[in-house]
Amino acid sequence: MKTVYQTKRVCSRSIEIELDENHIITNVKFNGGCNGNTQGIASLVKGMKAEDVIERCKGINCNGRGTSCPDQLAKALEEMICA
Repeated sequence: MKTVYQTKRVCSRSIEIELDENHIITNVKFNGGCNGNTQGIASLVKGMKAEDVIERCKGINCNGRGTSCPDQLAKALEEMICA
């Protein structure tokens, strides 16, 4: 399953995500944002279950925005596995 999630209130514009049939993350690519940080997040979550990433990343706040790139990733994953 593959999707492109349009982010809100963060520096990255979108997140490209691929999950296998067991909800394991096979690829994540942030478009825009803090390049080193988003590459790091993408690398760390590869191979993880989507549910575990949601649990760890949901609610992370960046500079008082009420969200962050990791939080947006969690929201995207929620949409993917609940669809």
